[in-house]
Amino acid sequence: MSDTQTHDTHIPTTVHTLRETFDAGVTKPLAWRTHQLEQLDKLLTEHEDRIADALAADLGKHPIEAYLTETSFLKNEIRHTVKNLKRWTKPRYVTPNVALLPAITYSVAEPLGVALIIAPWNYPVQLLLAPAIGAIAAGNAVLLKPSEVAPASAHLLAELIPQYLDSRAVAVVEGGVEETTQLLAQRFDHIFYTGNATVGRIVMRAAAEHLTPVTLELGGKSPLYIDDSVDLETAADRIVWGKFTNAGQTCVAPDYILAQRHVADALVVHLENSLQRLYGPVPRLNEAYGKIINERHYDRLHAHITDLTERGVKVISTQDNDRQTCHLDPVIAVDVPHDASIMGEEIFGPILPIRIVDGPKEAINEINTREKPLALYVFSERREVRRAFLRDTSSGALTFGLPIGHVAATELPFGGVGESGMGGYHGRFSFDTFSHLKPVVSKPLSPDTMRMVYPPYAGERLAWMRRILG
Repeated sequence: MSDTQTHDTHIPTTVHTLRETFDAGVTKPLAWRTHQLEQLDKLLTEHEDRIADALAADLGKHPIEAYLTETSFLKNEIRHTVKNLKRWTKPRYVTPNVALLPAITYSVAEPLGVALIIAPWNYPVQLLLAPAIGAIAAGNAVLLKPSEVAPASAHLLAELIPQYLDSRAVAVVEGGVEETTQLLAQRFDHIFYTGNATVGRIVMRAAAEHLTPVTLELGGKSPLYIDDSVDLETAADRIVWGKFTNAGQTCVAPDYILAQRHVADALVVHLENSLQRLYGPVPRLNEAYGKIINERHYDRLHAHITDLTERGVKVISTQDNDRQTCHLDPVIAVDVPHDASIMGEEIFGPILPIRIVDGPKEAINEINTREKPLALYVFSERREVRRAFLRDTSSGALTFGLPIGHVAATELPFGGVGESGMGGYHGRFSFDTFSHLKPVVSKPLSPDTMRMVYPPYAGERLAWMRRILG
């Protein structure tokens, strides 16, 4: 058999094996689910250093950042899930409608079947395994597709996962566009995709062939509004941390700032000082500052900087950049015009544009002219400003005074709306995403109250129904 033939049959065979495992009931017992999650926690613990090394190779992540944003995040998610899983799997009883009395009504969470999880490259460990935690907890078989753009992380996970998890029920497929295309041609019971909207549409079209439900975690331009009611020095530290963690390659990073002129002028000084405090005078020499994933994205970001420079926009950066190592210094761009190239796409890099507005109303109007963002950040102590953003904007999440922190809130759903995605996960929301909440009604045959609604409809039947049913 040729390599091509082997390649062509590998993915369908893997999916078939996972479905056989699910159909055999292997993944449904609570003990199996809990054991798999504990094994995943063990993997993360025993190979924390190797995971950090892989993330450093792919993205230049410092070990502490790798622990904070990937390994620790997953371990907390596992602990929370294991602690609550028995409760989540119990029937959810509700009060029956009077028309059904006497009866018992409840819903049970049943696993969907075989789930496909396609991860991006920017948080290649967290964003592959976080949805997997929910899928396994819900009792599904799972096929994991790590991103080939982060090869060190992908290879490591493909090596380790079969050593710790039940390979009959959890499989990893590496590869690029060809393998992803083959995967999308298979029938799954749920597809969970994290990435950009362009590929998200491809995933949805493929899923439609089998009427497969999808969760799309996408992105977009997450704005940040700030006014003069806040401590600008503290705000600057939080903004710089939220924006330049992972060299800006975070889907919920503040994409651009909206501020009045006097606020922007004062904020820029604090942002520059904050960059010095967090990353030093030479970020290239600071291990806490990562790198761009590859040369293609480096070139894309550098083209935006060139466009800003050619437009005469004030660009603040040491410009100590190196395409060969994919190092791109933090950039602050002041008074960026609306038609600059950088305002036409999600930046996904260490460039922070500042747009000048005359107040919160104009900021809200500008936000609403764009697609709904994955996150919206508001730095204001004014109650009426907070209320206006809460009432008059739509976003995947709204956070006051802190960027990206909502991702760690296990009791809140994480997800987008409109162009920024559909569906949510984390904690119980992950469990529910990969479950079907099946309604169950149990009504005794005696007394047979249903005789009251059987034909023939004679006499005072209608008047009686109106009294009872309303």
